[in-house]
Amino acid sequence: MTVDAVTRSANVARATLYRHFPSGNDLLAAAFNSLIPPAPTPPAEGSLRDRLIALVLAQAEVVAHAPAMMAAMSWLALGRDLEGLPEPRHNPAADTASITTLRERIAQQYAAPFDAIFDSPEAAELGEVDRSCAIALLIGPLVLGRLSTLPDFDYSECARAAVDGFLHVQRAQHRASAANVESAGA
Repeated sequence: MTVDAVTRSANVARATLYRHFPSGNDLLAAAFNSLIPPAPTPPAEGSLRDRLIALVLAQAEVVAHAPAMMAAMSWLALGRDLEGLPEPRHNPAADTASITTLRERIAQQYAAPFDAIFDSPEAAELGEVDRSCAIALLIGPLVLGRLSTLPDFDYSECARAAVDGFLHVQRAQHRASAANVESAGA
């Protein structure tokens, strides 16, 4: 796909296209975003566990209905490997230049709801959260369930187990880290 091919197919001038899409990457991002569902929004109310479960269940719904082969192939075709999740964007309009690749934009889009929860005051009990690892632990089992094509895979039960396991381990690590800091200071 080239910009020239798009302008010919859409029967628009190159300047018109660039007025709406500053780069070919932005055009590709818009096309890809039209094919994927938007990231779910986390609930604003509730306990940390309840908010995480609601978000993971919403993600499970997206995963359960995504055409697995197309989604996997599209993701792999998007570009180079990410070194990590892009930093949370608190003002997306102000820093679009900081998210340079399409893959980074998509990763940030789907990470943003988790950022909202992990940046909330209730999440302080978890300590420092490795967000890439957290998302992998919370969403990974759902993706595996989708790829396995098991007919009786229970996304709801899997989501609850993933959240409860993540919270248990994260809280234990935070308590252990706090205890180490206290004993080192003594």
